[in-house]
Amino acid sequence: MGLVIFLFVVGILAGLLGSLIGTGGCALMLPILFFIIYKGDINHLPIAVGTTLVAVIFTTISGAYGHLRIGNVHKKTALWLGIGGTIGVIVGSLIFSFLVLYNYLLTLELILGLIFLWPAIRMIKEGVFSPPPMREGDEIGGENWKKAVFGFFVGIATGIAGLGGGYALVPGMIYLFGGPVYITMGTSLAAMIPLAFIGGLLKILGNYVNLVFAVSLGIGTSLGAQIGPRVIKKIKPNILKAIFGIVFLYVSLKYILLYFGINI
Repeated sequence: MGLVIFLFVVGILAGLLGSLIGTGGCALMLPILFFIIYKGDINHLPIAVGTTLVAVIFTTISGAYGHLRIGNVHKKTALWLGIGGTIGVIVGSLIFSFLVLYNYLLTLELILGLIFLWPAIRMIKEGVFSPPPMREGDEIGGENWKKAVFGFFVGIATGIAGLGGGYALVPGMIYLFGGPVYITMGTSLAAMIPLAFIGGLLKILGNYVNLVFAVSLGIGTSLGAQIGPRVIKKIKPNILKAIFGIVFLYVSLKYILLYFGINI
């Protein structure tokens, strides 16, 4: 029972963080599950990944609904990202199952470390040096097929690492397709719904999920995602980005170095 309450609180913090700095709460949930709950036992890494992805289902539905109500979702972009992402998450899940089945768990750790580098570098850069460009309007440009291809590759990473994809979708829509920041947040969450649902379902079917933990985290993230918008004006997101960017950089290096047998 104590673990369930702890994970519920972690979920609230993850949802709050995600809504404040534009990164998925999964980037906080996964390392806490693996390094704290499962004490870094590599045999439990697949369960940590699968459980995190199922928890993301709650986050995306709750967050996307909130953004949709206030018009912060570009539906066409979300659709094409979701189509490509759904195909990608199936491919990524097959790669994940292959790595687990043939005991390439150290390789999975290395992949996780490399994937964590992106949100870490992005947050440090935006927190310390420059925020993302502020654009006006409610449209996200770019050709639909390009969005589908982009979603496909994000989906592969989601299927392998269990991370929702917001860490890549948000900056991708800003820098590749010229989307306004506030529109990309909601669009990212909407696009992630099919990725999280299909990816989570495949993880459940593969017995890679602790459902009790996933539901505890998921309910917490849903609440945290609703709290974030109410306090965002009282907190400087750039400071949070810099702090958590450094934390995620540490997590990234920890995963990578474990591949080489070095624990930090």
